[in-house]
Amino acid sequence: MRCGKQELQDALNGHWLPMHRDVLRMHMDRVKMLDQQIEDLFIRMGNAVKAHEDAVIRLSAVPGLGPDSAIQVIAEIGPMAATFDSPEQLASWVGVCPGQQESAGKSSSERSAKGNKQMRRLLDQAAQSAVKKQGSYFQGLHRRLLPRLGKQKSIWAVAHRLCRLIWKILHQGVSYIEQGTLTTDPKILKRRQQRLSREFRKLGFQVTFTPIAVPDAGSSVANVPLRA
Repeated sequence: MRCGKQELQDALNGHWLPMHRDVLRMHMDRVKMLDQQIEDLFIRMGNAVKAHEDAVIRLSAVPGLGPDSAIQVIAEIGPMAATFDSPEQLASWVGVCPGQQESAGKSSSERSAKGNKQMRRLLDQAAQSAVKKQGSYFQGLHRRLLPRLGKQKSIWAVAHRLCRLIWKILHQGVSYIEQGTLTTDPKILKRRQQRLSREFRKLGFQVTFTPIAVPDAGSSVANVPLRA
């Protein structure tokens, strides 16, 4: 609230009439109804994607994504991203790759093409969250790109990288392993596991986390450094 402390106190110390209490009760009842409807929708979403539980779990391991956003991604591009033969095709469809408008051999614009609005919104939110994960690969990438590109373009570059990573995880059935320093702190890992467990229980899932050893080259693990 932008008003001063005294103004706020004066507003709260007003003269409440029975009509005001009735109106407030109506608003509170409406809030409770909306909360119940949201909870019911979460349960329905969880039931709808039970067949793709493994894909949801693998996507949820990516910094910036969670069970809710993973379900939304699968709803948009499918549990295997089968429509797209390459990460470049998915990035182009979503609209997170740089534009290539040229005339007489000169680039006139590098603005990203307009793509799927829902996926662009999801990736933008995921990128904003991923760069805040202490010690994560995406935080390091953002810090490297920030001086050269600025905040907005750097976030969009992270969104592009996330889009390509999502394709790899879904299309190739691989898992994500953090290549930054995040996994070296067991306390951070435990807090993240607890948060993910709560989110999955909210959707009707019961998950168990099993440590994965860092595999040799050629195994089914999504390596983070995908070129943007």
